[in-house]
Amino acid sequence: MSADVYVHSVVPFDPEAAAALVKGTVAGVGVLDTELRYLYVNPALERINGVPAAEHLGRTVAEVLPGVDAGEDMMRAVLADGKPREITTSGYTAASVGGGRRYWHAAYHRLEVDGQIMGLAGIVLEVMGSEQGRRELEQARRHMTMLDAAATRIGTTLDMDTTCAELVDLVVPGLADLATVEVFPPDVAAPVRPAPPGVLRLRRAALTAVAGLRAGLPGFGLTGEYVDYQEAAAVQRCLAANQPVVENNTTDEQLRRSAPAPERVAAYRALGMHSAVIVPVGLRGRPLGVLALIRAGDSPVFTDEDVVVARELAGRAAVDLDHARRYGHEHTIALELQRSLLSEPRPPHPHIEIATRYLPADRSVMVGGDWFDVIPLRDGRHLEAMGDVMGHGVEAAVAMSHYRSLLRMFADDELPPHRILERLDRMVERSGTDRAATCLLVVVDQSGTVCEVASAGHLPPVLIDPGRAGTRVCGGVPVGPPLGTGFGGYRTASVEFGPGTVLFLYTDGLVERRGEDIDVSVGRLRELALPASGSLDALLDGVLERFGPGAEDDIAVLASRTRPRTGAATSRSGVGSSAQLQAGDAEQPGVVDVR
Repeated sequence: MSADVYVHSVVPFDPEAAAALVKGTVAGVGVLDTELRYLYVNPALERINGVPAAEHLGRTVAEVLPGVDAGEDMMRAVLADGKPREITTSGYTAASVGGGRRYWHAAYHRLEVDGQIMGLAGIVLEVMGSEQGRRELEQARRHMTMLDAAATRIGTTLDMDTTCAELVDLVVPGLADLATVEVFPPDVAAPVRPAPPGVLRLRRAALTAVAGLRAGLPGFGLTGEYVDYQEAAAVQRCLAANQPVVENNTTDEQLRRSAPAPERVAAYRALGMHSAVIVPVGLRGRPLGVLALIRAGDSPVFTDEDVVVARELAGRAAVDLDHARRYGHEHTIALELQRSLLSEPRPPHPHIEIATRYLPADRSVMVGGDWFDVIPLRDGRHLEAMGDVMGHGVEAAVAMSHYRSLLRMFADDELPPHRILERLDRMVERSGTDRAATCLLVVVDQSGTVCEVASAGHLPPVLIDPGRAGTRVCGGVPVGPPLGTGFGGYRTASVEFGPGTVLFLYTDGLVERRGEDIDVSVGRLRELALPASGSLDALLDGVLERFGPGAEDDIAVLASRTRPRTGAATSRSGVGSSAQLQAGDAEQPGVVDVR
């Protein structure tokens, strides 16, 4: 056997034949058995690995080269299915100059003799031996890692600003020292002042930078501000051509042309900015904005590969931004629809305070059937209504608008609450509306100490005395069937309460919880309290903060109270006196059936 042929005979193998074939090649050649132990290495592989040939034989790749990720899983896959494979690997060997990382490209195929699997043959070539080559390979790997991460790190929500922030957080520092995403103003929202002719106005949705540049970010601009770009600016040229614009080693003239204001040029130079890439962000020919990448200080200028990766990331983000923009558009329209159907009631009289809130259970369906209203009546009285139409969505909202319109028409006839409910029930049943609704009507007298209450399947009102414990649920109010059934049978009860007491109305979404008795649910409202000087808005905000999480249905709440007036009446005939209220059951505060 030749002195430069090294073999460890584990399976039938002809080392002389192998040596004759590969002895003089500059490529490293090795033969492995089915346990990935070396059977043969040629002189070139001995030099590449920096390990004597004899120390290879009988040992696995991992044992000979512990500092190299040689891809043993891939090798076993070749043994298993017989399909040749290639792999690029890197690591450290005894032959590494200066202890630096080295890179190899290897190809493996399965060896068979008479149908018997003998092992693997591998051919190895060292690649990217120069420092520049290694840097390029590392950069390519970073780019691939960044593209892989984009699938999970961008578009985690349907909020545009969050999506933009996720994009800039991904590209810094891997692709840029500073990055911004600027988008066109939303289609529906508070109007933005028009830009001058020829000027493009974008909103800066996200901005981030490496740690060393963050102190200078205020000079670059702020997130949320609107930025104007002149016709010759890189941003305008990028969007006009729908192509990236690269400005490496930017001159002061380029900066002045692209900066939204002349004073920004000094701020850019203070950051050490020297190169920029502007990439269009759009989908199906519709521009959404731009991604701007900045490099500063000692960072290299942008390469063509950098631009390709930036465009790919911008394209992926554009899909998520388009979804977010569409959702935001529909969300805003839904809110406007809900506001138009459920307008905030004005105080019916100067001495009445009113506060309301509406909270949808499903944020993707911003319209529903919960509603409230406050209608002024003659003699300083007013009617408060709280209703809940069955179901959600636009159909429920349309039915809610129908109920509300009918209520306002019948309220003008000065009928007692139960008569209004009877008319509503008959009218809705005849109109063919197939959505039943619960409803609570309360007529409050001018003094704010007596009210008439009627319920169509709705939960009872609550009385809250500011500055005192003992919130009371009006459990004695007679409850009739829901509206739209045609059964009728409603009754009115009178309730007396003290001056300054808050009348609290709500829909069942506030209290109902799956698997819990409704009496227990309503009973939690006894814990509500309001300081003597507390505002109704603060009360309702606290209520939603406490009871809103976990709600499975829409929530509507209304709170009202009457400010004391000189000479205002404190009692009315036919209802219990304040003494009777104090002596009565706390669960039924001064409730008297007047029908």
